[in-house]
Amino acid sequence: MGLRIHFVVDPHVFYGIAIFCLVALVRASITDPGRLPENPKIPHGEREFWELCNKCNLMRPKRSHHCSRCGHCVRRMDHHCPWINNCVGEDNHWLFLQLCFYTELLTSYALMFSFCHYYYFLPLKKRNLDLFVVRHELAIMRLAAFMGITMLVGITGLFYTQLIGIITDTTSIEKMSNCCEEISRPRKPWQQTFSEVFGTRWKILWFIPFRQRQPLRVPYHFANHV
Repeated sequence: MGLRIHFVVDPHVFYGIAIFCLVALVRASITDPGRLPENPKIPHGEREFWELCNKCNLMRPKRSHHCSRCGHCVRRMDHHCPWINNCVGEDNHWLFLQLCFYTELLTSYALMFSFCHYYYFLPLKKRNLDLFVVRHELAIMRLAAFMGITMLVGITGLFYTQLIGIITDTTSIEKMSNCCEEISRPRKPWQQTFSEVFGTRWKILWFIPFRQRQPLRVPYHFANHV
């Protein structure tokens, strides 16, 4: 029992989660989300799955979207995220999901540390109430706990929305514009939709932000049908 508690509060676990979270943040910010070139080469057999953008007047695959902030079209764009100062699209959506997951995990771990630290300082408060360090340490921990809980609630809601979007194979933009009819959209199993986002069917690799994503080849009536 003591060994289990020591593992849970081991700071090395916290550092490991923080490194994964930081790598996912940096890579999601600098990775090309799927920008379309000005003169894309369209294979002859795939022309029916492309359309003309009415803002930049360039051809793009269906389910792409023109980002007004970045000024270009992005393949399978989900949204423009101000936290990473980048669009979330086909090529970096998996990194954004990892960022949400590890941020939620990191916040939960930090809250657990704060609560343990708080209960450690409670006996000191009774004995040394007048000490400057004890009084202000408790105030800072209460403030940190409040901010952590607020952040945890927000990131949990965002992560849940992203997961539902992947399971239903619908982007945030498509949900807002109601351009996807559930009756006409072919249903895919959740393993396939997650594999398409992460670029691999190996589930253990869905949690690794250090690798390179390789797009899966899927039938076009699944990938581009709206």
